[in-house]
Amino acid sequence: MRIGMMADAYKPYVSGVTNYIELNKRALEDAGHEVYVFTFSTPDHQDEDPRVILSPGVPLANTGFYLSLRYRTAAKKLLQSMDVVHVHHPFLSGRLALRYCRRKHIPVIFTNHTRYDLYAQARMPLLPEEVSYGLLHAYMPDFCDAVDLVISPSRGMEKILRQYGVESHIEVVPNGADLGPFQQAKPLSRKKFGFTKKDTLLVYMGRIAPEKNLEFLLRAFAGVAQTVSNVYLLIMGGGQKEHEDGLKALAGELKIEDRVRFTGMIPYNQLPSHLAMCDAFVTASVTEVHPFSVIEAMATGLPVVGIDSPGVGDSIKDGVSGLLSTEDMAAFTAKLTYLCLDKDLQKKLGAEALKASEQFSLKRTTKIMLKHYNRLIQNTKPVREKLDDRLRSILEEFLK
Repeated sequence: MRIGMMADAYKPYVSGVTNYIELNKRALEDAGHEVYVFTFSTPDHQDEDPRVILSPGVPLANTGFYLSLRYRTAAKKLLQSMDVVHVHHPFLSGRLALRYCRRKHIPVIFTNHTRYDLYAQARMPLLPEEVSYGLLHAYMPDFCDAVDLVISPSRGMEKILRQYGVESHIEVVPNGADLGPFQQAKPLSRKKFGFTKKDTLLVYMGRIAPEKNLEFLLRAFAGVAQTVSNVYLLIMGGGQKEHEDGLKALAGELKIEDRVRFTGMIPYNQLPSHLAMCDAFVTASVTEVHPFSVIEAMATGLPVVGIDSPGVGDSIKDGVSGLLSTEDMAAFTAKLTYLCLDKDLQKKLGAEALKASEQFSLKRTTKIMLKHYNRLIQNTKPVREKLDDRLRSILEEFLK
């Protein structure tokens, strides 16, 4: 089977979506399929993987995304030779998928990975919430109706899509993770980092960006640090330098700079051993759809403290595999403090988190997706090409 993955951004940009695409590409190739990634980059960039197909785009500041309304001619022809196309961003890539694939009767699947309403609020705070929500309500229903299958990684995100006005059938398929390296991880030596066995180490792993709600996390941790004398927070990841600088300054204002360690980007193959060194995973993000970092932490045997929201709330069972709080500073701080003071609870919740992580196994989710791919390939009926599609095709050939 020839499978095309379409995304508005890909490596070297790091996110849950790019990690998902890379992991699934590898898993599908291991199963004997040809998998291509179609995305955008600067004209001079080349990926070392020959099956990552780049078309030129204009970079959108330092977001990792590029603006473009078409693929290179060669990329378009290769895309139109796929058996099935899987879209991971609904806007640029989504429209190109419909434009290029419908005329060739290639089934198109869309997975909604992102809370675009909250993402817009975090990235563009001056944009009124009603405007961003209205735009999504105007765009998403028609787009989802135009593709052959809509995938939601969680029940919570399915509800959000319904709130956008999407009426199409939605299949819930978790984003699978490669759990093996995390389940088998050996912890790093705490001594090398200046910590002891008696210290309580909390860890956040992910992008450093406004939508991750890290300011909230730091303020909550400052409250915990007032009660627990030997608690420390590791913030592992990179992203927006100006935002990271602002968080470091905030840690200084809160007088917790000696309790917070910003590690920067950690090579992916070293993440399991870093996680295994810690006692609990913490996140205050409410923009997740299906958080890889949470699942990987669970697979390492860490309890998770998070905010009850789509994605995080779908991954953790409160009081069983972790602790969930409302987005209230006092409530979140209280739950985090409670866990830090009870080592037995940490171990109990961590053991349950490890068991619960099995449902997100990449092998399991890949089998589910392959069933959907095969079904759509067999059942997709030819779509009569519209006149404007034919005219656009003729124009594109003329402009080569």
